[in-house]
Amino acid sequence: MADPKGFLTTGREVAETRPVGERVKDWNEVYVPGSLLPIISKQAGRCMDCGIPFCHNGCPLGNLIPEWNDYAYREDWTAASERLHATNNFPEFTGRLCPAPCESACVLGINQPAVTIKNVEVSIIDKAWDSGDVTPQPPERLSGKTVAVIGSGPAGLAAAQQLTRAGHTVAVFERADRIGGLLRYGIPEFKMEKSHINRRIEQMRAEGTKFRTEVEIGKDIDAAKLRRRYDAVVIAAGATVSRDLPVPGRELNGVHFAMEYLPLANKVQEGDLTVSPITAEGKHVVVIGGGDTGADCVGTAHRQGALSVTQLEIMPRPGEDRNANQPWPTFPMLYKVTSAHEEGGERVYSVSTTHFEGDEDGNVQALHLIEVEFKDGKLEQKPGTERKIPAQLVTLAMGFTGTDQSNGLVQQFGLELDERGNVARDADYATNVGGVFVAGDAGRGQSLIVWAIAEGRSAARGVDRFLTGASELPAPIRPTDRALTV
Repeated sequence: MADPKGFLTTGREVAETRPVGERVKDWNEVYVPGSLLPIISKQAGRCMDCGIPFCHNGCPLGNLIPEWNDYAYREDWTAASERLHATNNFPEFTGRLCPAPCESACVLGINQPAVTIKNVEVSIIDKAWDSGDVTPQPPERLSGKTVAVIGSGPAGLAAAQQLTRAGHTVAVFERADRIGGLLRYGIPEFKMEKSHINRRIEQMRAEGTKFRTEVEIGKDIDAAKLRRRYDAVVIAAGATVSRDLPVPGRELNGVHFAMEYLPLANKVQEGDLTVSPITAEGKHVVVIGGGDTGADCVGTAHRQGALSVTQLEIMPRPGEDRNANQPWPTFPMLYKVTSAHEEGGERVYSVSTTHFEGDEDGNVQALHLIEVEFKDGKLEQKPGTERKIPAQLVTLAMGFTGTDQSNGLVQQFGLELDERGNVARDADYATNVGGVFVAGDAGRGQSLIVWAIAEGRSAARGVDRFLTGASELPAPIRPTDRALTV
């Protein structure tokens, strides 16, 4: 095990962030480069090597956390990387972007601050890349079978890499101009620099995976023709339909979905644009939605030079400690201060937007809201609490409702949907159409990156078994598995 007394003698230390005044002037990742390695071995030594590691239950990937903690404590980075990659294709993504349900389930977290599992993970993989331990793993032989993967987010990339390494010839189709899905155009550069995606894509290319960008299945290629061309198809198109806010004034200029706003900022960083067509510069910005996408909008607005940033959330402010009805090891709803929130702005809870107000040219100028409260399990408005706030740019970050059906993909395949509007699948991730499988948010609904990768790995096993009659690929989760919550 790691340090037998580490959890008693070492306190929790996390990655150091750059000063706010410095980092809001650029788009680099917010953490001080190299600040983790001097402390991370001792942090890994806090792992208790508990008899039942509940961190395994918190993470759908089944990451071997005590094992790679032990190797990190001993600074055996090669072995740590091997154990990390045994369950996770892209730990540099999850180590930066996952909210770490593994830490919520850490046994040490019962009465002390949990092990910094996420920081240990990202330290291991960054060290592995720097030392050359991450190399292509092409298959020893080809199966002669072909697979098309629709979507290049974490689920699609995980499925593609697993199937390529199993010997199948895999082509990934992406409707955007670059590979990565929401990792590329939904996650701001300051949360994850896109160089991390680029080097994984190069690894996958070296292994044999083919990539086709600017091809939208359903529009550019008929889905039925795609099915006839390939022996199997994996749909990993995500849940990209944004939840709208149908209130008066929604049509005003300056009211945008978050996924209209964020990708343009990323395109500036890619060099495609000099200035974003939708910018917060010199504007009062309101972000509707208190989740991670909303926080991404907040951080982006800071870097674009917003006059003010206000984030609205319809739910009450969470507490800073676990509620009794969210006991360990479940993933609790806690008040979270992200790096974007550290940079400024106001967060307003228990409010609902009633309408937008515009000027004579049709541009949004203000947002009208009212306070709300729960009564008898229902959300009700509180009379007399109406007010308005300035708003020249509004982003709607209220989540996603399902996979895109406007492009014809669902109809052309003839896919059945479940009661929530997701693509229905069986225990092997197979849809009602022979040889067509679904993984990630398209089948599960909006979820976390670790669930997407776990689904991609699991669906790959189903595809491999369909193509060859058997499979040795791992399947960490079933389609019906859900997060450890109450």
